[in-house]
Amino acid sequence: MITRHDLKELQSLTTVPALSILLPTHRTSPDNRQDPIVVKNLVSEATERLAKEFSDRDLDPLLVNLDGLVSDINYAHTLDGLALFVSHEFARLFYLPFTVPQRVIIDQTFATRDLVYGLHRAQRYWVFLLSQNATRLLAGTGETLEEVTDGSFPMEMTGPGATTALPYDSDSAYVDDRHRRFFQQVDRTFTAYAEDNTLPIILGGVIRQISFFQEVSKYTAQVAGTITGNFDAATPAALVPEVWPIVQAVRSQQRADALQALDTAMGAGKVVSAIEAAWRLARDGRGSLLVVEKGYHVPAVVSPTGGLEVVEAVGGTDVMDDAVDEIIEAVLAKGGEVVFLEDGALADYQRIALILRY
Repeated sequence: MITRHDLKELQSLTTVPALSILLPTHRTSPDNRQDPIVVKNLVSEATERLAKEFSDRDLDPLLVNLDGLVSDINYAHTLDGLALFVSHEFARLFYLPFTVPQRVIIDQTFATRDLVYGLHRAQRYWVFLLSQNATRLLAGTGETLEEVTDGSFPMEMTGPGATTALPYDSDSAYVDDRHRRFFQQVDRTFTAYAEDNTLPIILGGVIRQISFFQEVSKYTAQVAGTITGNFDAATPAALVPEVWPIVQAVRSQQRADALQALDTAMGAGKVVSAIEAAWRLARDGRGSLLVVEKGYHVPAVVSPTGGLEVVEAVGGTDVMDDAVDEIIEAVLAKGGEVVFLEDGALADYQRIALILRY
């Protein structure tokens, strides 16, 4: 499953040519039998397009990487989408827990717009299943939950009251303090996963242990909701119906907040809605929040003066297959945020709006 760290790595790479192949895939048979055929056809399309612009000698390292990457695809374990990113010195594939449009993009950078959109649309979040037996951490992307099992999690409580007996003179206050200390340790360990993001967190467990965790955690502001019960033996699939209503509510609130922020910024004169202006100001670091329709794609070139010029069709290394992708990456790279809305929601803003810091 792709992570924020993966996304940053992809966005940091600049190389010519940078080949991105994206396609929707299927989780189950017999639908997934068509996936290898689609991949083969897209690889052929990519190879033909590359051959028109580069010599065989120039392409050889990239094609070797591409062949190796394709051979690594495990079609029995695909999810809802597949993304392949290949250059002369880089090759990486991702199984995506969200669908992506079928596309072949040849550019100076990898096309991450659909991944950014997919991660935002599906909503990423964390689920903590709190228990002294084994506190579990699950990463959520939309309706897909994946348990973290890397040596740090699941995390078991050790010592008195867990792996050893309680002292003879211990009371309930002592036991409660032991639990608080354990969840404090859980919280510190989670810091390595949280990085600098503010993803929603859903807490699961008995009410008493949820309360202890919230007393000691520095991430309480990110807690979006709780589910109560004993989840020691719960499977990720069984948890989805429990957490999904909370995730949907979070996403709905984020979209409402974005539209409210847009209205407020309009009143203050801090919004641009032409793609050319959004391109320039995003690259200058002035974009605080980019609000864009999910189906908005625009090919463009950079003019001799550094501005953006929209063109009719893709083709050639000078043409960006999607300028919107570049704007999204620029906003994120400068510390801004991105929210995607349904097509038609920004008809009054030419389908894209950038809220400015100043």
